[in-house]
Amino acid sequence: MKKKLPVITLAPREEAARLENLPGEVTIALADIASAARDGLMALSCTAGLCVLQAILEAEVSDVAGPKGRHNPERTVTRNGTAPGSVVLGGRTVAVHRPRAVRTDGSGELSLDSWSLFSSRDLLSQLVVERMLAGVATRRHVLVGEPVGEAMEEAARATSKSAVSRRFVAATKAKLAELLARDLSKIDVAVVMIDGVYFAGRCCVVALVITTDGTKIPVGLYDGDTENTVVVTGLLADLVARGLRFEDGILCVIDGSKALAAGVRKVFGDRALVQRCVLHKRRNVVGHLDDELGSTVDRKLGAAFNDPDPARGLRVAKGIARQLEADHPSAAASLLEGLDDMFTVRRLGVSDRLARSLSCTNAIESMISVIRKVTGRVTKWKDATMVNRWAAAGMLEAERSFRRIKGHGDMQTLVSKVQAEVARLVAEKEGGTVTPTKYDQAVA
Repeated sequence: MKKKLPVITLAPREEAARLENLPGEVTIALADIASAARDGLMALSCTAGLCVLQAILEAEVSDVAGPKGRHNPERTVTRNGTAPGSVVLGGRTVAVHRPRAVRTDGSGELSLDSWSLFSSRDLLSQLVVERMLAGVATRRHVLVGEPVGEAMEEAARATSKSAVSRRFVAATKAKLAELLARDLSKIDVAVVMIDGVYFAGRCCVVALVITTDGTKIPVGLYDGDTENTVVVTGLLADLVARGLRFEDGILCVIDGSKALAAGVRKVFGDRALVQRCVLHKRRNVVGHLDDELGSTVDRKLGAAFNDPDPARGLRVAKGIARQLEADHPSAAASLLEGLDDMFTVRRLGVSDRLARSLSCTNAIESMISVIRKVTGRVTKWKDATMVNRWAAAGMLEAERSFRRIKGHGDMQTLVSKVQAEVARLVAEKEGGTVTPTKYDQAVA
C-alpha cells in the first residue's frame, strides 16, 4: 500500500498556529527555520526533512491506532507517548523523539515501519566505508559532512574518530564475510584468475572468476607470507567447497609463479588448462638484461606471444632463448620455464581480442591496483585480520566499476574449446596414449 508524502507548508508563526490541525500537512514556522536557512539550502532541507519525518511517523501511528483524541473501544493498538531515538542525517546521527504505539493485549510495543527505515544505520555505515576508501581520515569525517545547521550539528553524534573507526571495522568485517561466503554453485565459471598482492608485510592471494558471458566477479582471498603452494591450494580448495564447478574443464590464468601452477594442478588436476601471464614473463626476462637489449627482446617476445599462429610464436620464443643462452643464461632459463603455458589460450583458437584479454592477468591486476590505492594511506597495520578486511573492501570497491571482459562475445567458443581439450587429455591419460595435436607436430 503506497503512502502519500505530506506537503510542506511554510508559514508565519501565527498562520502556522491556524493551520496546525489541517490533515496531511506539515507546517513549519519561518522563524524556526531562519537560522537553518542562513546555513544554506542543505541545512534548510534537513530541518524541513525532520518535520516531514515526524509527520510520516504520526501518520503511521494514526493508521494503526486511529486518529488522535477519538476513542475507539475496538482498537488493538493505542498511543503511548514518545521515546527518544536517532536517525541518520548528513553522515551523522541526530536525536529525535518518536511516537510510540503499543498493543492493547499487553504483548508490547508495535514496531513502526517508517521508523525502522529512517533509523537504520546501513546508510551511515556505507557512507563511512566510502569516505575511508576515498582516503578521508577518521578524524576528518566531521569536516566533510554535509551542513545540517548549527543547532543540529551541536546535537549530532557518531562523528568522532572512535565512532567512525568502529563503524568502519564492522562494515569491512561484513564485506570480508560477504566475499568469503559467495555461493559459486549458481555461477557458470569459465575462467579463474589468481594473483598475489603484497602490502603490510604480508601476501594476499586473491581470486577473480570470469563467467561464461564475460562478467568478472571477485570471489576470494587467502593470506600468507608468500605465493606458496599451500596458500594457493587453500584458496582454490575453498572455492571448490563453495560450489565452483570444474569437472568439465576450466581455464586458470596465473602469473609466472611456479607455486600458483602447482596449486592449480593439485586442486584441479587434469581438469584445468593453465595460461601463464605473458606480461609477467616478458618483465621477468627483461629484468635479466640491460636496457637496450631488454627493449629489443621485449618487442620480439610481444610479437611472438601475440602471434595468431601459436606454433610459430613458440618457435620464435625458443629461438630467442637460444640466442640469449650463451651470454645471458639466466634470461634464457627464465624464458624457457613454463613457456608452453604462454600459448594455451592461443592454441584454443579463440578470437584475437579475447586471446589478448586472457593471455595476461590484467583483469585481476586492475582489481589489485584498487586495493593498493585504498590501502595506500594506512600506516599502522594491527594484524592479518585487518589486512584481509581492507583487501576485501578494495576488491568489492573495484567490482563496482567492472565491465565485461574484452572479447566476451567469444566466451562460448572458449568454453567449448576448453571442455573439448580437457576431455581429450583425460581420455588419453586413462587410455595410456598421447595423440599429438597439430600444434605439437608443428613445434616438435
